[in-house]
Amino acid sequence: MAHEALVQALPKVELHVHIEGTLEPELKFKLAQRNGIKLPFSSEQEVKDSYTFNDLASFLDAYYDGMNVLLASEDFYDLAMAYYRKAASQGLRYAEIFFDPQAHTCRGVSFHTVISGLRRAQLEAEQTLGVFSQFIMCFLRDFQPEYAMATLLESLPYKQWIVGVGLDSDETDHEPAKFAAVFARARREGYQLTMHCDVDIKDSIEHIRQVIEDIQVQRVDHGTNVVENPALVKYLVEHRIGLTSCPISNLWISESDKVELVKQLVADGVLVTINSDDPAYFGGYIGDNFQRVADHDGVDEDFLRALVANAIEISWAPLAVKQRLREELAAV
Repeated sequence: MAHEALVQALPKVELHVHIEGTLEPELKFKLAQRNGIKLPFSSEQEVKDSYTFNDLASFLDAYYDGMNVLLASEDFYDLAMAYYRKAASQGLRYAEIFFDPQAHTCRGVSFHTVISGLRRAQLEAEQTLGVFSQFIMCFLRDFQPEYAMATLLESLPYKQWIVGVGLDSDETDHEPAKFAAVFARARREGYQLTMHCDVDIKDSIEHIRQVIEDIQVQRVDHGTNVVENPALVKYLVEHRIGLTSCPISNLWISESDKVELVKQLVADGVLVTINSDDPAYFGGYIGDNFQRVADHDGVDEDFLRALVANAIEISWAPLAVKQRLREELAAV
């Protein structure tokens, strides 16, 4: 493996990870037993063998089905702590973590149950692992905007625990403009804004244009299809709008890991970062994704350092945390 020592030593900053996507089969069985839920699998290996995704829709079927074992605050605490421990072992120092409250409230699990469990783990990770983090609340684009707006309003009593809002789930035939009013309200409430623009999706360029020009997000999740439109690439550079790329997950839902596009975009001046997305389903946490990049031809140590520097710059971390991360990076 190329640059293996540096990859392990780099202070990782992760800006694109879905906490529900970190649910490993071992924990899934544990929570199912605790909550009296019968799983249609007899072993952890059977669960892994069922992950035969070939596009975003097939992945989402398994992703939402897996969440059925998450019922109590303790479940969300266990889920988040398992992620923090695993990612910390691969050098994670700071993370901005997506969570999908609608995927739980639609099952009868309260918003408070979700956020209280995640918050407890967040504080413990900071104290025991040295990992600082913030939460990004995502809306599900295949639900109605009215449900997203209701969820936004439900989040307001907890807004001191939530740094921003995002938009995820199946993008096909659900353009970002559909949620423009929700994101405008979120901006007024003080939330930072990001949206998924998934790779190789129908109308991807128009969706990216809506996200950066009309809705005016601070970041774009995925978004590497922007290379197809030089004017939009220039817009990203001029406005310092970053992309959160996820190489290993790209392999599962598209024809490549998109690292060559990442290299091209970085050369053009775009602030691209490396992340894990849904590591329990795609088989790679933050360090594994960095190693995937490092193993590509033409990637050197300066490039790997630049990816971390990009993540620090476009993160929504407090200035003191950013300064500490820059000092850690410089010391490697």
